[in-house]
Amino acid sequence: MTSRKKFHYKGVSVNIFGLPSFSDSKKRKNIPKRQYLHSFISDFHKDAPKNLLLIYDIPEGRKKERDWFRRQLKNFNFVMIQKSVWVGPSPLPADFLAYLKRISLRKEFKIFKLARPYT
Repeated sequence: MTSRKKFHYKGVSVNIFGLPSFSDSKKRKNIPKRQYLHSFISDFHKDAPKNLLLIYDIPEGRKKERDWFRRQLKNFNFVMIQKSVWVGPSPLPADFLAYLKRISLRKEFKIFKLARPYT
């Protein structure tokens, strides 16, 4: 069994001439690909009354989930009143709420039913 000497320069594996060695990149194939968040289709009509107020506070550390959540609210024809206050048609789909619970976002927002639709 032959043992090859490995050289490193500034944390990168290099060959005997100081050129980067890419043979170690094959070891990274076991790293799982990024998992994407599920996308939901809206069943609401464009002219549906906006009678649901949604307020959320998703931490900065979960920026990917927060951006995804905003896109989903837009898909459900919600309108942003402030950065984290949205109003739209009700009710939110049950599978969407179940998915939010599964990815631990359900506790990050509150839902209020409005007495009159938002105009």
